[in-house]
Formats: sequence, C-alpha cells, structure tokens
Amino acid sequence: MNVLETLRAELAISTARLLATAAVLSDDDVAAPSRLPGWTRGHVLTHVARNADSHVNLMTWARTGVVTPQYPDPAARDAGIEAGAARPAKEQLADLEESAAGLAEAIEAVPAEGWTTLVGGIRSPGHPAWYVLVRRIREIGMHHVDLGAGYACADWPEVFVRRELHDVMVSWPHELSTVSEIVVEEVKEGDKHHQIWRELGSGPVVQGDAWTLLGWLTGRSPGTGLRVMPEGSHGERPTGADAGPLPAPPPWMIRTAPLHLPITPPEEYPSTTPS
Repeated sequence: MNVLETLRAELAISTARLLATAAVLSDDDVAAPSRLPGWTRGHVLTHVARNADSHVNLMTWARTGVVTPQYPDPAARDAGIEAGAARPAKEQLADLEESAAGLAEAIEAVPAEGWTTLVGGIRSPGHPAWYVLVRRIREIGMHHVDLGAGYACADWPEVFVRRELHDVMVSWPHELSTVSEIVVEEVKEGDKHHQIWRELGSGPVVQGDAWTLLGWLTGRSPGTGLRVMPEGSHGERPTGADAGPLPAPPPWMIRTAPLHLPITPPEEYPSTTPS
C-alpha cells in the first residue's frame, strides 16, 4: 500500500463534505461575501470547480507524458473564476459535482508509472504527479472554510491538519518570519507532548494546538488561544515574562509543492516529523 490509496479516500470524503455544504446554499447565500476579500461565495465555488478542471490537465500530463499546463496563464485562471461567479446556486452545485467527477475519472485513468511524472502548476517548483492529490485536498479544505458557511478550521480532519502544518513549516519564509519557533501542543493518552519547529527567524515563540496554528498561519483564524512567549523559551514561559501580543503571521507562502518530495509515491506523507 502507498499514499495514493489513502489520499484518494481522503479526497472523496473532503469533496463530499464540500458538496453537502454547497447543496444547502441559496442564490442569496452564493451571492453573499465569502471570507476572502473581494470574493463572493460564488467566486470561491467557481474557483474550486475550475481548480478541479485544472488538475484534470495535470492528470492528463501524468497519464500521457505530454506536457499539459494546469492553466494557460494566470489571466485565464482569473477569467474563468469571474465568468462563473455570478451563477445561481443550482448551477454552482452542478458545476462542482461535474468537475469533481471529471477529476475522479482522470485520477483513475493514471497508470502506476504515471504517478512519478514531474508536473507543475503556475508557480514553481514542479513535483511528482502523486502530490496533485495533496494539492486538491488542500484546495477543498482551505476554500471550504473560506465559504464562511458553517465549516471552520476546527472541522478540518486530523490527517489534513498534520500534513498541511508540515507543508507550511517546510515551506517557511525565513526571510519574512515574525516568530522564532512554532510549538505544536499534542495530547496523547493523557500526556502532553510538544512538536517544535526551530530556527524560523527572529521574534517570539508561538505555541498552541495544531488546528489553531494552521488556521493562523494560513490566514484563516485570528489565532485566539495561542500562547506567545519570549524568543529562546522553547515553549516554556519564564516566570514574569511577557512576550507581548500575538504577531501577524508571515505571508502564507507555501509553494505549489515542498521541495525534495519523493518521486515514487511513499507509503505515507509526511513520513517524518521534527523533533
């Protein structure tokens, strides 16, 4: 077994959840503002649908070996979103369903050797085709929250949170960092453990649970409940220390994919965690 099976199952579940949310939206709901500045919910839904189509292009690349760009160019991507944003709820839902089904068929058509094909999006770097599944799950998970229609960061599945937090951290913009360390609090079998990402830059240490940290780092949560400690405290607040308010997170600059991904689909992803 490799990661493809688990990612396919996860993608099916995340898609079904998004479709369930979209199915109860009215025309007025779809025309209302989303949580993304300048975008209605219709913009978000259309973007997710066109993103599925774009990933069909990458699956075609993987299946045939013929370079098939995800989008012709950024302008074409933006135009596609604008063209469909004002549609009524029924049309939005049908588009989401049809585009998701088309992508599922394209995924099934990729032969085993195709998953090692190097493909790429609008931004660099390129990556092995198996990581397209991770990218699609990310699009659905993040934009489901962006709809502002009842699905929140706390609703993200644990496997999604752990993988996305890993990819955010390994893509960390050190030159723009506002913190020195990120400390992830975990409780296992009643015992508290810390996962620490060190040497991120200058600034305080920020500590909290994985869901709140991921929401804050991706701009989808104000970070309420995160702890702020002085630089060098390694997750332990010195007596009387005051590190001040929570800083703004650095820009969410996750690349199309992290660097140094394995070419062959691994058994699991991510396969390692920081100490």
